[in-house]
Amino acid sequence: MTFDRIAIVGAGAWGTALANAAARAGRDVLLVARNPTVADTIARERTSPALPGVKLEAQVTIVDGAAAARGDAVLLAVPAQQLRAALLPLLESMRARSPLLVACAKGIERTTGLFMTEVIADVAASAETAILSGPSFAADVARGLPTAITLAASNEQTASALARALGSATFRPYHATDVRGVEIGGAAKNVLAIAAGIVKGRNLGASAAAALITRGFAELTRFGRACGAQPETLTGLSGLGDLILTCASPQSRNFSLGVAIGAGRSPKEAIGAGPLAEGAYTASILVAMAGRKGVDMPISAAVAAVLDDRLSVDEAVDQLLTRPFKAEIL
Repeated sequence: MTFDRIAIVGAGAWGTALANAAARAGRDVLLVARNPTVADTIARERTSPALPGVKLEAQVTIVDGAAAARGDAVLLAVPAQQLRAALLPLLESMRARSPLLVACAKGIERTTGLFMTEVIADVAASAETAILSGPSFAADVARGLPTAITLAASNEQTASALARALGSATFRPYHATDVRGVEIGGAAKNVLAIAAGIVKGRNLGASAAAALITRGFAELTRFGRACGAQPETLTGLSGLGDLILTCASPQSRNFSLGVAIGAGRSPKEAIGAGPLAEGAYTASILVAMAGRKGVDMPISAAVAAVLDDRLSVDEAVDQLLTRPFKAEIL
């Protein structure tokens, strides 16, 4: 099994970063910019407006959507809520080759409650799927700074082969078969990163931030366990690793959204003013799914309530601080 040609759908920051990473690994790369004007700009200037100052590697070719079918693997680097719409137009061109379809977004489809590989399976039932996730900022990956992520597919040979195809001295994928565990880590950590940002924006202190990350990880673990995720996945790169990264850096869109809300901006204003933060669209469906499984996720629930304007930030903080005392358990 080989993946010599990698197609990437989505020429935003993450798609551009993955294109450069795949090129540095020695692959031929086809990059699909869904906006024709953006595609023309990238082809002419060899840089994406989403990552100014970062030049595309020579092996990256800008193509239209139909050409993505020429890839041995297609990395879907589009926002979680846009994955279905981005994939549908590609189906006809992919019929003959059936490439591996790799979700690269971290979220849950809000209207259906489906994880990213489930969305792909719902649209392209016969396709083999995988998920790429982990602690990674697009700017770091695009510039070739050392990064480790997780690549998961139900078939271990597929996951291993793709990891070898994308891996380089500075981009290190670890392969796994726990697809659901990887997806849960990516989706839940975005919601928790908003909470961490609120703590920062409200000036609640480093001790509060540490407590929130720790108890947030307990929530992530409880939900993952209820969904059948493997413990080593949740404590690995795509779980704990990604949580640590996104809860502590202003480079995180979700953390920055939380900072803005904690500093006093309304959720609606903060969401509209900043770059896309996946956690804003994942929070309510994550909490609803947890509730159906009988999983207690108080921090995530508080974030969802703040985003939906059911609680103010101060009310949410008070609600969390007045919870009953109990033993520290996962």
